[in-house]
Amino acid sequence: MTALGVVFRPQLPPERLRGMVRAADDAGLQELWLWEDCFLESGIATAAAALAWSERLRVGVGLLPVPLRNAALTTMEAATLHRLFPGRVMLGVGHGVQDWMGQVGARVASPLTLLREHLDAMRALLAGERVTTEGRYVRLDGVALDWPPASAPAVYAGARGPRSVRLTGEAADGTVLDASTTPDGVRRARQLVDEGRKAAGRPERPHPIVVYLHAATGPGAEARLRAELRRDGLEQTADLGVAGGAEAVAAAVRRLAEAGADTVVLQPTADEPDPEGFIRFVTDEVAPLIG
Repeated sequence: MTALGVVFRPQLPPERLRGMVRAADDAGLQELWLWEDCFLESGIATAAAALAWSERLRVGVGLLPVPLRNAALTTMEAATLHRLFPGRVMLGVGHGVQDWMGQVGARVASPLTLLREHLDAMRALLAGERVTTEGRYVRLDGVALDWPPASAPAVYAGARGPRSVRLTGEAADGTVLDASTTPDGVRRARQLVDEGRKAAGRPERPHPIVVYLHAATGPGAEARLRAELRRDGLEQTADLGVAGGAEAVAAAVRRLAEAGADTVVLQPTADEPDPEGFIRFVTDEVAPLIG
């Protein structure tokens, strides 16, 4: 079964989150995903609130930019959420948008090296290990969590370029692909992830792929989607995004699932006029059409 999610767009003010969470929980949405985009809203604060306001909703953060974060602190926050809300948390990290990282003085010479070191440290700490490492960027001296999760949770990583995607297969437990990814892009990503898993000596270990999908429905859907793709410089990319009713959206979800996505997260336009209604559209109309 393909899991379905929806993005809470951080272009909405933080105070809109509670209504979205309540709508998602009431409607039976499987997953709500949050972003830590600069300079909008914090990923950890919003995730904690969303989890506390819901009963069964799974909450993902994709992504936490590691140049902004100390690996030990990120892991402490992750462990706390996993213990408070076991089985309902999905956290992803990434090397961040480099222009944003430059704005805050956190840009590094080798983003991939930093991401690998951060992932290695997080996964070891969340598994209950005591970690000493002297990396290029991540340095820990006998660090261990006093309150690790009961079992090591999955750590996701976001990627776009081939080197980054392969790294997620090597060093993460799951991969998050952004909404610029076509079905062919998902197929290429699955191949690269599998190459990374093989190189890391864990080819049999499950490695879910999460992909965002630009989606719009209702009045003006096509125009809103085209405008969003144009703003992102993606208007010339074929087979990207979907506008229309439930049948059209479900078909787009199935194409991504057939290409290798385990979870498809529908990403409404930033100017979606009814975000809560979009959630109900996904749960009530799209989900029943997904096999």
